[in-house]
Amino acid sequence: MQVDQSKLSSLLETAIVAARAAGQLAIEGLEYLKVSVKNGNEFVTQSDIKCQNAIIAKIKENFPDHGFIAEEGQDGKSLIVPPRGDDRVWWVIDPIDGTNNFAHKLLSFTVSIAAISEGEPIVGVIFEPATDSIYTAVKDGHAQLNGRKIEAGNDKIDTFNSIGLDSNFDNGVPQWTQYIMQHTRYRNFGTTALHLACVAKGGLIACIVQGAKLWDIAAGALIVEAAGALVTDWQGKRFFPMDMDNYRHRTFNTLAANKTVRQELIELLGKA
Repeated sequence: MQVDQSKLSSLLETAIVAARAAGQLAIEGLEYLKVSVKNGNEFVTQSDIKCQNAIIAKIKENFPDHGFIAEEGQDGKSLIVPPRGDDRVWWVIDPIDGTNNFAHKLLSFTVSIAAISEGEPIVGVIFEPATDSIYTAVKDGHAQLNGRKIEAGNDKIDTFNSIGLDSNFDNGVPQWTQYIMQHTRYRNFGTTALHLACVAKGGLIACIVQGAKLWDIAAGALIVEAAGALVTDWQGKRFFPMDMDNYRHRTFNTLAANKTVRQELIELLGKA
């Protein structure tokens, strides 16, 4: 798939502006939190919705016919608005990834925005407002942090390196987590997008996520792979290209890992 570089630049600039605007709104919203529960097991705040609306409005200024898949829709469901016309670009948005942290006024949260064309992410932006860190990538380009190239590196599993883990699991804590806890300095930041960003910059050698939604991983998958690592399911299969027209809340058991540890982790997960 060939994408015009000027178009990529325009998409990326729009995503960066939208992410920064949403991040500023989120920080301001910390003083006026209103928290509710959706689907019986997830927090949502008024800032999630406000930030999402701001992102969509900014994108529509430049790309009014593009489509959207975003976390916050009606009645606890996601927002799905198909693209119109010939330019079949979907924007995949998580306005606040790490809402549980945000709801408790913990500053470990991110804004995640991806543009997807022909089922593949072509632009990815993850913004961490608390540190003013913005991770970016475009298709066939380098991953960057605040405009500087980053790489995932090739560190191995040992007690000097870290793997990002989920904070909870659907069916109890799997046995493989014990191996990771004993052999690494494992971490949990409470935001999948930040875990992926940290794999991209080499801060984590890998992260393992259960039940991620598309908006959790779309931007991060592009950034991680642009940094030289890989993003797959736990069996090593890629998620993209994806049928965007028929995406309906599918979840993804996700492994993002540098190339040194990837196969070892796939084998470990396969024993679960």
